[in-house]
Amino acid sequence: MLDIKFVRENKEIVKENIKKKFQDEKLPLVDEVVELDEKIRALKQEGDELRKTRNEESSSIGLLMKDKKIDEANKKKEEVKKINEKLVSIEEDEKKLIDELRSKMMVIPNIMDPSVPIGKDDSENIEVERFGEAYKPDYEIPYHADIILKLNGMDKEAAGRTSGEGFYYLTGDIARLHEAMIAYARDYMINKGFTYCVPPFMIHSDVVTGVMSFPEMEAMMYKIEGEDLYLIGTSEHSMIGRYKGQIVKEEDLPITLTSYSPCFRKEGGSHGLEERGLYRVHQFEKEEMIVICKPEESMDWYEKMWRYTVEVFRNMNVPVRQLECCSGDLADLKVKSCDVEAWSPRQQKYFEVGSCSTLGDAQARRLGIRTKGENGTYFVHTLNNTVVASPRGLIAVIENNYNEDGSVTVPEVLRPYMGGLEVIIPKNK
Repeated sequence: MLDIKFVRENKEIVKENIKKKFQDEKLPLVDEVVELDEKIRALKQEGDELRKTRNEESSSIGLLMKDKKIDEANKKKEEVKKINEKLVSIEEDEKKLIDELRSKMMVIPNIMDPSVPIGKDDSENIEVERFGEAYKPDYEIPYHADIILKLNGMDKEAAGRTSGEGFYYLTGDIARLHEAMIAYARDYMINKGFTYCVPPFMIHSDVVTGVMSFPEMEAMMYKIEGEDLYLIGTSEHSMIGRYKGQIVKEEDLPITLTSYSPCFRKEGGSHGLEERGLYRVHQFEKEEMIVICKPEESMDWYEKMWRYTVEVFRNMNVPVRQLECCSGDLADLKVKSCDVEAWSPRQQKYFEVGSCSTLGDAQARRLGIRTKGENGTYFVHTLNNTVVASPRGLIAVIENNYNEDGSVTVPEVLRPYMGGLEVIIPKNK
């Protein structure tokens, strides 16, 4: 959410930003919020003047009573009563306008970084850099579900009976490999100086609307029936929500955290769920990284964070690339974002395994997360990035470490988490 003062003083900049995101239907909102702001400020001024008058009148009542001017005192009391009634009406009107203003402000997109490429949708995202060789082996790599089934590592049929489409059982060495990736990512981030956390897996609605835009919320979140609780789609939600309404100490910045959680997503819409595979599912596990910092530090952290994900995947023998998200693919709260995509030697193309974003002070402003420095109190900046998400990351590891005989080589960095196991051998023909 933007600062209304910024919108008031930079209407054309805000409108141009909306145009670059190809959301012209939101352009009228800019004039509407400025008009609402003017009305609110006028009501505040009227209220302040009435309170001043009331205080003066109230002060005179005592003097009149002391001088036994009862009629005049009663007249003043009646005037004070009318002022109080007027103030109640003004405060009610002001609250309604403030609520309307906030509702509209939360729909206006955050101002993008000037470096964000302009494009209508994800088809116009731009490849920036590749890490590792995107190769094609001289033997066929089967579909990941078929590889995993031969390794006796998955049961989607049983999950369909217990939970429905979009769920799965991981079993045996594949389940171990999945957990090894998460554990390695956790320890990698701890070694980078991040503090490890396990957060709540459900959050209140005011936290949900504080960390994400309404379209994202509607498309992603599962609500607990009859309660003000939502299942998290990523641990970033509850990790940022941890600081809701807080003033963090400036000397504690940056706050660098890495968190584990299961994640729950509807995955509705045009993408759909995978009937056989594990690429698009309702439930997965993830190691996340979160940074809360001073505004001037956020872009430096953004560059560090996505590179951490690159290094984690390269250490698991997975070639990756960084893809810069264009304006039309950028969620409304984000200032800048990029995807880390893994190479699929089976499909001969890249697919997303992580996303890194800086949101400026948008989340902090919505949730009231501030810090206090020499120049006063100000909103912090927040960033988040996927270290590893599985089973999507699991697919990348399996494909890129698949051998012609159907076995999968366990990346060296994961072996300590699997009892030293070096190769997963097929158990089913």
